[in-house]
Amino acid sequence: GAPMDSASMTAATDALSAKGFRVARFEFGYMAARRTSGDRKPPPRAETLNPEYKAAIAELNAKGPLIIGGKSMGGRVASMIADELYEEGGIAGLLCLGYPFHPPEKPEQLRTQHLKGLKAPALICQGTRDEFGTREEVSGYALSQAIEILWLEDGDHDLKPRKTISGFSAADHLATMGEAVLGWTARLNL
Repeated sequence: GAPMDSASMTAATDALSAKGFRVARFEFGYMAARRTSGDRKPPPRAETLNPEYKAAIAELNAKGPLIIGGKSMGGRVASMIADELYEEGGIAGLLCLGYPFHPPEKPEQLRTQHLKGLKAPALICQGTRDEFGTREEVSGYALSQAIEILWLEDGDHDLKPRKTISGFSAADHLATMGEAVLGWTARLNL
């Protein structure tokens, strides 16, 4: 993973802020520890991070409609707690950027079981060539009807396209993502 202040996370935050969204970022303890130790050991199992995510939401003490989500692992963890929070009235929806549908080069190890029955409205913004789930792969998955997917042409896991191939820039895709999130939240009747 990458830290919360990585170039891609900062660019995504800027794109959402430009559409009027207030964005709060945090990083899991394992990622924060990497900053001081320099150790790049693998992250813990995603489900063990659920309490950290819930604690970050509680600390935020948000007033008004709240959309939770994240990039890659952050989105995966958010998706695991989304229904519980949605049913309690604590969130209005889920936004995932570059969802890790499976580990790279291991498409048989799906991380989608909980997404089949997801009730919380969700928007997943995914690059068509994301190594964690391409458009071709994801099109065959059984996913909840509550999930919308925005496909960004030639985008990678950071939604970044190869400009010489696609004709799009990373800024183009982030602007498209921001517009899509704005439209999606309008449909949620917040």
